[in-house]
Amino acid sequence: MVLRKLKQEAEVALRHLEVLEAVEKNQPIGIFKLADLINLPKHKVRYSLRVLEQSGIIVPTQHGAMIKENANLERLKEEIEEIKRLIRDIESKIEVVCSRS
Repeated sequence: MVLRKLKQEAEVALRHLEVLEAVEKNQPIGIFKLADLINLPKHKVRYSLRVLEQSGIIVPTQHGAMIKENANLERLKEEIEEIKRLIRDIESKIEVVCSRS
């Protein structure tokens, strides 16, 4: 399927945001507690935490993950708006192609 990779990436991004939400509500929180809380395997939680840390959104502490004090969470909203524009463009292209069939 042409859009399979896009769907997989969206699912991973959603998981990262679920982890971020759980960190925000329960910080500081460790991998084991996070995994139990959101019912995900530890290796997936660990990966999401690594991505969030590399993105400058969370920081690891001796007590667990916490949202970085100066994290630019508004940038996430901007990125979502960009993605929504792209999705609308994809939808338009699909409509054009399907209408010709």
